[in-house]
Formats: sequence, structure tokens, C-alpha cells
Amino acid sequence: MTDPADLRRRLAAAVPVNDPAWRTALETVPRELFLGNGLFQFDGRRWTPVHRDQTDPGKWLGIVYQDTTWVTQVDGTSAVDATGPVTGRPTSSSTLPSLIVRMLDIAGISEGHKVLEIGTGTGYSTAILCSRLGDKNVYSIEYDPGLAAAAADHIHAAGYRPTLITGDGLAGHKNGAEYDHIVATCAVRHIPPAWLYQVRAGGTITTTISGWMLASGLVRLTVQDDGTAIGRFHTDQISYMLARPHERPPRPTFHQHPGRTRATRVNPALLENWTGQFLAQLAAPSAELMTTSTGVILVDVATGSQAWTEPAGGGWTVHQHGPLRLWDQVEDALTGWQDAGSPPHSDLGLTVDPDGTQRVWLGAPDGRSWNLPA
Repeated sequence: MTDPADLRRRLAAAVPVNDPAWRTALETVPRELFLGNGLFQFDGRRWTPVHRDQTDPGKWLGIVYQDTTWVTQVDGTSAVDATGPVTGRPTSSSTLPSLIVRMLDIAGISEGHKVLEIGTGTGYSTAILCSRLGDKNVYSIEYDPGLAAAAADHIHAAGYRPTLITGDGLAGHKNGAEYDHIVATCAVRHIPPAWLYQVRAGGTITTTISGWMLASGLVRLTVQDDGTAIGRFHTDQISYMLARPHERPPRPTFHQHPGRTRATRVNPALLENWTGQFLAQLAAPSAELMTTSTGVILVDVATGSQAWTEPAGGGWTVHQHGPLRLWDQVEDALTGWQDAGSPPHSDLGLTVDPDGTQRVWLGAPDGRSWNLPA
């Protein structure tokens, strides 16, 4: 099976959608145009480039039409330019098609709507939007000039002419406002104020809230008449790369300090739970999370504070060092979550208040909450 049209139909048929119009868009847009001439495959340790001109054409198309996120750039090095395996963080990718249409489904986008996409990436999701909404209703911003130029080539080759902007997506694009929807294909630590100003009342913002523990929550906010916004998180275990201005700053190599020691009140393994880790991140927003074979490590990037756990006598001991008691903060949030019955992400919501405060709440807007680092 090497006919791209057949492969698109098979992919579209396999992807779950609420709105069948997105399936039609998947059948229409040729994904092979957006992966260019290379991608990376990960073996758990290194990223190995796969070059189109060195791969059997049928095998290449088979790779392209897998419902998989293909990384196309690692720490600024594109797969095309890589001559061998590399290490580092992905900095651009072609998102798996099922995730693209899931985001668009959740946003509630339909014909006639004007959409601002944050993060053009390879341009594939932009073309999916154009296929349904028409070029004039689609705006897309890419931060990286090189990626933006490549995406424009891909999108134009596919026959679409949306408004493409190179710049900081966190500032939105006021010249095209007001939008019916903003959809972000990157994660943010808080909702950028410009997005709130540029969406009409009743419009939506769909994005993933993430942070330096790399926990994520997919949320759809509805903007209110007074410029505030509110919405609930979804249970989808979706994560995107953080927007570059929201990325973690460099920090020194970690060295354990014994600090103050006590028994923990909760199992550190709760930080392996999708919602438990998200709550830990809310409770200690400037901390990074690492794991060892026997426990977890929290390191605060701003203050150097640290907390680390180890098994002890059938339970666990925590060591805390520095001005912040990171484990106390995390443990308090996890205990409150357990007391509420350990509900999933869908029991969490996000409110942007009139003074700009952004709160993630548990259960109801007046329930227990944690401020985002806005």
C-alpha cells in the first residue's frame, strides 16, 4: 500500500473524531509535504535521523502516515541536516494527526469561524484548518524563523494561502483580531493576556497548561464579556512542547543535601499519576521533577531549594534543603486531592479573574485553588 490517497483515507478512518468534517480534512491534506526530507526516530537515548532520499519510497510513506508525532528538529538541529544520532530536547515536530483533530474538536471550531493557531510547526495542522475553514479564516504564528519559512513552503505546496506570521505567539496577532478561537500547539505556564484580549466574548482558547515538571492539562476556556475566562480541563493525556519563552532556565548540576528530614505523609509514587503530577507542579511551579530508582527529586530553579525522598522502614523519608519546603507544598496539594477522592483532570478548572489572577481550582471555582505563575 503506497498510494498516498489510500494511506490518507486509512489514517482518517482510524482516527476518532466527534466532527466528521475533520476526517474529511485528514483525507484531503497530504502529510508527506509537511515532513520534508527527514525526521528523527528515538530509541530511548538518542535521536536518529531518517532521510527520505535514503529510504524506500513505500516505507517512507508508511512512516509518514502513522498516527505518530514525528520530531523534525532537536535543539535547533533539523533531521535533514543531522548526519548521525543526536541527543537533546525536541524543538519542533509534526504532531500526530489524531491529536490535531482532537484539539480542534474540543475547541468547537466549525465553518465560518476565524482561528488563530499558535505554533505553525511544520504547517500540517495549519493546512488541516485551511482545508475546512478556507485560507482567509486561518492565522498561524511560528516563533522560529527557519521553521516558519519551511512551513510556508509546505503550506503553499499543498495549495493553501493562510495568513502566516513569524513572531512571538504569546503576543497573539492583534491585526487579525477578533478571533472566534485560539488553539495552541505548544504548552504554556499561564494564559498570555494578549490571547484574552484578541478572542471575542463567547470565543474559546484551547491549550495545554504545563510547567517545569512537564506535567500537562488540556483546557478549553470560554472568554466572558468582561475579559475574564473560565473552563474545565479534559481527561486527555496530551502534552506539547513548552512555548520557548516559558521553557525552563538552565540550572546547576544537582547535588544532594541532607537538609531537614521527616517521614512523608503520602507515597512519592503519586507523582507518577497524571493528575497527581499536575497538582505537584501547581503547588511548586518553579521546581523541576526528577526520578530515581528509589524516589523523587524536586529542585527549585529560582532558589536552589531541593527535596528528595527515599524508602525508610516501610514508608518514605523526605530531605528538604533551602528556603522553600518543596515537599511540604507538594504534599499539601496531594493530601487535599486524596481527601477529595483523587478525582481526574476533569474535576479541575481554570479561571482568569478580573485582576489577571489565573487560578486552577479543584471541584468548583470557589473550591481550593492554586495560582498559575502569571
